Amino acid sequence: MKISIGKEKLITGLQAVQNIVSTRTTLPILSNVLLQAAEGKLVLTATDLDVTVSCGVEANVKEGGSITVPVKKLFGIVRELATPEIELEVDDKGICSIKAGASFFKIHGLSADEFPPIPKFEEERKIILEQGSLRSILKRTSYAVSTEETRYVLNGIFFSLGDQRITVVATDGRRLALVDEETDIGEESKGEFIVPTKAIHELNRLLGTEGTAEIRFTDNQASFTLSDNEQASVFLMTKLIDGNYPNYRQVIPGQSKERIPLEREEFHQALRRAEIMTSDKANSVKLQISKNNLLITANTPDVGEARESIAINYDGDDIAIAFNPQYVMDPLKVLEEDEVYLEVSDELSPGVLKGTGPFLYVIMPMRMS
Repeated sequence: MKISIGKEKLITGLQAVQNIVSTRTTLPILSNVLLQAAEGKLVLTATDLDVTVSCGVEANVKEGGSITVPVKKLFGIVRELATPEIELEVDDKGICSIKAGASFFKIHGLSADEFPPIPKFEEERKIILEQGSLRSILKRTSYAVSTEETRYVLNGIFFSLGDQRITVVATDGRRLALVDEETDIGEESKGEFIVPTKAIHELNRLLGTEGTAEIRFTDNQASFTLSDNEQASVFLMTKLIDGNYPNYRQVIPGQSKERIPLEREEFHQALRRAEIMTSDKANSVKLQISKNNLLITANTPDVGEARESIAINYDGDDIAIAFNPQYVMDPLKVLEEDEVYLEVSDELSPGVLKGTGPFLYVIMPMRMS
């Protein structure tokens, strides 16, 4: 293998794949990146056996070939090089030479044959979304994924592809985030699957605002192909979480008694200030809703108390309800609307937060002391 490649292009490729690589792996090959050069392109691939990421970048390929080299070492070298053009050459002993201006390095690689095979994805079931749209969907839901290992099916995001709709749900049992958007889905592409948290983190990092995202899925794997005319193309493949996602529809309240319009940023900032006076043991803020006023209070023994008052457009019954402030702030951080709506019925029923778009967030109340 012998290629020359722009430093920035190689960095783009390495940045796309290197996060997957674990530093604590028992298999040395999993610390390596697979480099495959052919037809004016260098394809870089890394895997942890659950998630695989590939990125193709333009290169001047003088001799095709493949090799695997330690990804952290290669990235460390390339990042520090001073020249914009780099030459890579691999000999028949698996040693990769790197030349750039007056700098010269040799890295000991492992044969590409040792790298775990990447399954071919020939599944017909697929949908295509704008990258910006998928990015927005994941941003509005991924914070609600459960981190408790005992509830395995909740350690990922649920995708449901139905009648011209994509529904994406995340829940940890205490709150639930849901986005339901219209999109073009053929009859043959309907289905449901759960994408694990690690793959979601990678997608959140890799997705841009331009270009398309093609999603394909089988019964146990899904792939995401991110294409952009300007940048490198990225392919992410993941194993799916096996199991049945709980019936999330039954926790969404049918009709709430009161609906309170709130200025999103003002509400967020007031909660942030009130949260300062909570503790790990007493982690709740109380919302007291009365005519044209929302009073937010946090009262923690041994810490102190906070009071925040917000003028609102409201003329319904007085209601008091308590929530974990972090759970209320999570969606407020990622929504882009200026105005949101809090729907509540009483102190024991779940609250519902809605934006103006196809987003819904259910949050369980906390006991008021």
